[in-house]
Amino acid sequence: MADGPREPAGLDGLPELYSILRGEVASVTDYGAFVKIPGYRKQGLVHKSEMSASRVDNPAEIVDVGEQVWIKVIGKEIHSDKIKLSFSMKAVNQGTGRDLDPNNVMAEQDARRRRRFHDHTSQPITLEAVLNTTCKKCGCTGHFAKDCFSQPGLQYSLVPEEEEEPASQSTQSEPQKRKKEKKAKKEKKKKDRKRENSSSDSCDDTKRAKHSHTHSEKKKKHKKHKHKTHK
Repeated sequence: MADGPREPAGLDGLPELYSILRGEVASVTDYGAFVKIPGYRKQGLVHKSEMSASRVDNPAEIVDVGEQVWIKVIGKEIHSDKIKLSFSMKAVNQGTGRDLDPNNVMAEQDARRRRRFHDHTSQPITLEAVLNTTCKKCGCTGHFAKDCFSQPGLQYSLVPEEEEEPASQSTQSEPQKRKKEKKAKKEKKKKDRKRENSSSDSCDDTKRAKHSHTHSEKKKKHKKHKHKTHK
């Protein structure tokens, strides 16, 4: 039996980049759908971010297995000895097959985003490693030289948080103010009571003096009256 056609090595024999093709949905996953193109054995992935101009949470709500869709080839790359094809549905009018991104502006933006994502994921960095790193530009720790915005030779230190101290002082002074106010009120009450007591005592003294004066006058009148009767 004759063997079937081999899949060409490298990127040869694959659909041309930015070409518009019609394919069939082979499978649907949580992150997108795989589409096979007639005449090519390699399937391409339509990521859910490339299915529609609006946000897609569930790719199964957009396409079904066996459905015919228009795609645009937006990426061809070899990663870990594996060929990866990236397709886009949102760049093509699904009714007519017309290219909605003829200048490939969206495709180039997506390619740059994917490259940045691969760069970050290929070199995982832990927080501890960053904190223990010394910058070659400024000599400080906690960041790399490529992320440093200072001039060579300049060093920066953390500014102490001085704003919190007045707040603590104000919180401490409030109960002291309340105590002082209470003491002042008590002193005023004491003074008022003393004044009331002194005024009441003076009134009692005047009443007693008047009473004794009237009592002595009555005695004098009584004596005069007795003296007249004896005569």
